Amino acid sequence: MRSPTEAKTASIKGAQLLTKEVFSKVMELPKDTKLIFHCHHGMRSFQAAEHFTQQGFQDVHNMAGGIDAWSTLVDSDVPKY
Repeated sequence: MRSPTEAKTASIKGAQLLTKEVFSKVMELPKDTKLIFHCHHGMRSFQAAEHFTQQGFQDVHNMAGGIDAWSTLVDSDVPKY
């Protein structure tokens, strides 16, 4: 739920940008796959989490506060923007 520009600015190691291609691959995963979404502050990722929940995924999470909170609480090497 982040733009390529946002991902270049600040990223969490191991996270994937939700492109159309990745979206299609996620839809093919087992419905019990853990999905964790994040965006800048958590609003767009909340919508993505809701969408995948509605598609039947059972272990879906939205990272509260987004990458901004991650930078503050977990890894200050991740830049804020």
